Amino acid sequence: MTSVFGRCLSSLCLSAMLVAQEPAWGPAAVAAIEALVVRDQVPGLSCVVGVGAQRPFRRGFGFADIENEVAATPSTVYRLASISKPVTAVLAMQLVEQGKLDLDAEVTKLVSAWPAKQWPVTTRQLLAHLGGVRHYLGEAESTHHYATQTEALARFAEDALLHEPGTRYHYSTYGYNLVAAVVEARTGQPFATVLRERITGPCAAPTLQDDNQKRIIRGRAMGYVRKDGVLQNSALMDGSYKLGGGGLCASAEDLVAFAQALVAGKLVKPETLQAMWTRQRQKDGTEIEYGLGFRVDREDGRLVVAHSGAQSRVSTMLYVLPEQQVVVVILCNLERVRLQPLAKEIANLVAPVAKK
Repeated sequence: MTSVFGRCLSSLCLSAMLVAQEPAWGPAAVAAIEALVVRDQVPGLSCVVGVGAQRPFRRGFGFADIENEVAATPSTVYRLASISKPVTAVLAMQLVEQGKLDLDAEVTKLVSAWPAKQWPVTTRQLLAHLGGVRHYLGEAESTHHYATQTEALARFAEDALLHEPGTRYHYSTYGYNLVAAVVEARTGQPFATVLRERITGPCAAPTLQDDNQKRIIRGRAMGYVRKDGVLQNSALMDGSYKLGGGGLCASAEDLVAFAQALVAGKLVKPETLQAMWTRQRQKDGTEIEYGLGFRVDREDGRLVVAHSGAQSRVSTMLYVLPEQQVVVVILCNLERVRLQPLAKEIANLVAPVAKK
């Protein structure tokens, strides 16, 4: 174990001692988190669990910033990476509810900066990753700052679609960037402004915002990657080119606040949630694992809606049992850490699976 990780572990232990009260399942959750932190040598991690309207588990482990020995807390702000997609989907569905967006309208008729393709593509198809818009092709991370998501379409707008929309599932962050441009077109405002007015404010989640590298964001974590066994700072990236698909940030507390508001029906109507949390189908009837903004599954007979994230500086996980009103958020500042099994384990501690 390196000396750096030794200091992280010491901070982890201190964090555990600072919690005055915790639920009965808390010690088991802490043990599971500590096992992952030690196994993967994670510098810093934050976990918050929501149950109903409460947040009975709020913990930070290790360091948000190793160089300055800043401890990770439940309020530490991390990049959300692809958990930005569910947030974008909610914004789009709010516009649908208000009659401002037709999910089945051709995107080229909604966004003038999106040129006509060999096939028409709709917002509904983009939300389900059925739109045929490409994902990354190995291009270098952007360090250019884009003022709007419409401006950022320049990175891929001239590329042909990969396939006829609706015929294949192809996960695409750029597809969600196009959804963000649709949101801008239908509201007449930059995506970051729409987010602030329609989600950040109503959820009382002030850290849920665009991860602007120029703006001072209090409590923002540094990020790390391990190469050849050596921990080092992550590559530079300006996420403004992909706010809709992977450019937002938040604390674990505020991401739980977003999910709790969503489950409680405070952001969209119940029937809209049902549509978002229903697996979509290709034109040939094949069911896919994705709804509108969320991965959708049934585990042990229970509905699970979730999304993970992976990019420079972070690994992230949002795991929700809607019927049990349980939300688990885990954010860490090390790349390439698989968090879904841990989130599931914690959710099952909170709401044990009924024995058959």
